[in-house]
Amino acid sequence: MRRNTTYSFIYTCTRFVLIALAIFMNLAFVAEVKSARFITDTTYLRVSKGKSTKTSYLKNGLHLVLPPLKPAVTSSVKVSVSRPEDKLLNDVQLYPNPVTDQINLKYTISRNSNVTIKIMDVLGNDITTMFSSRVDSGDHNINYPINNKLTRGFYFVRVVAGTESVIKRISVL
Repeated sequence: MRRNTTYSFIYTCTRFVLIALAIFMNLAFVAEVKSARFITDTTYLRVSKGKSTKTSYLKNGLHLVLPPLKPAVTSSVKVSVSRPEDKLLNDVQLYPNPVTDQINLKYTISRNSNVTIKIMDVLGNDITTMFSSRVDSGDHNINYPINNKLTRGFYFVRVVAGTESVIKRISVL
């Protein structure tokens, strides 16, 4: 009889510790997510570029050497960490918001690239393509009339330049 009480106590303590640990980890993740929130409604997405040359590692600055895979074998593979000024797509501004008759979009491209600008609904379905072409580096403005093309509601404007993407939320009145 004594034996069952001891096992029951240990089992109860173990469950309590595991539940407390799960709650603690959940709260830690929630605190991390709250601290990482963006102030604006813009989402940035950057996809890594496949192969890079040795000089691009030097241009990007910080690089890390991976540890050897086998003892006494040196690895020459380097991992680069990008800096914010390496971004291709900058200063994406969408105005006026809410939109009534025309969407004005202003953006800056740091080097020549293919740019595609699409309007999507809340579910992510493409509604229309505002612009799709290769553009030179510099500041660009797009004016797009929405006369009878969009009904009232919320939409997203997605600007894709090269491998980078910026999504802005708009409301149509």
